[in-house]
Amino acid sequence: MPNVMIRKEADGALSCYIAKKDLEEAVVAIEFDEPERWGGEIELADGTCYYIEPLSEQPQLPKTMRARRA
Repeated sequence: MPNVMIRKEADGALSCYIAKKDLEEAVVAIEFDEPERWGGEIELADGTCYYIEPLSEQPQLPKTMRARRA
């Protein structure tokens, strides 16, 4: 399970940095993106999918968390 850092870009889009691969990609889809639930499966611009355990609220970004391949 790699560490990933999710951050919000200046235009409001989310990006994901995967330290293990030294890869940064735009997040194109996120399963739960509501104020009361955030996370789940995220899809990156290159087509790879990761799963982040859903949080009970939207986190302050940037945030580092553990993810696994979906």
